[in-house]
Amino acid sequence: MSDRTTKERILEAAEGLMLEKSFHSVGLSEILAAVKVPKGSFYHHFESKEQFGVELLKHYVAGSTEYKRNLLLSQTPEPDPLQRLLTYLESNVANVLANHGRCPCLVVKLSSEVADFSEPMRDVLAQGVKQWTALFEELIEEGIAKRAMKPTLSPALLAPLIVDLWTGAMHRATVTRNVTPLREAITFLKTTLAP
Repeated sequence: MSDRTTKERILEAAEGLMLEKSFHSVGLSEILAAVKVPKGSFYHHFESKEQFGVELLKHYVAGSTEYKRNLLLSQTPEPDPLQRLLTYLESNVANVLANHGRCPCLVVKLSSEVADFSEPMRDVLAQGVKQWTALFEELIEEGIAKRAMKPTLSPALLAPLIVDLWTGAMHRATVTRNVTPLREAITFLKTTLAP
């Protein structure tokens, strides 16, 4: 197998393990056992566990950003920006339910754990949140231009509030193992944004 394939396999296996547990509780041997590669393969791709964490978060943020971009900004098949937002949020609810109430987002899951531990990992998280906020801002701008969303606040102010609302609701849903906070956030956004 190519180096890239092995690296990708390590990152994908680690993502699942870290969503189940946490960054600090998942050991190298557990990751390597999941992908059936020797220890040398890990250190061929990653200098340390911290550098591995940086690569893991970059990998996750890139995939998640692409997913969000495709769902939020593609006018095909859904031309209504508000409906695209609601569909995206509902897909998150479905992911929480499929994960038995556990947080399905690695950024939300690891942010509190690693932000004080590693400045490079915190920086990747911050850049990811910045990218995601920009996607929401673009969606809101489109929604206001199409009169599918009312201009309650400027898109530059509203986009980070949506990210914060959703992140907070995700934390509460994870703690309570109940999707009610997510559904309440969706209802609030629908009521606030619908023209």
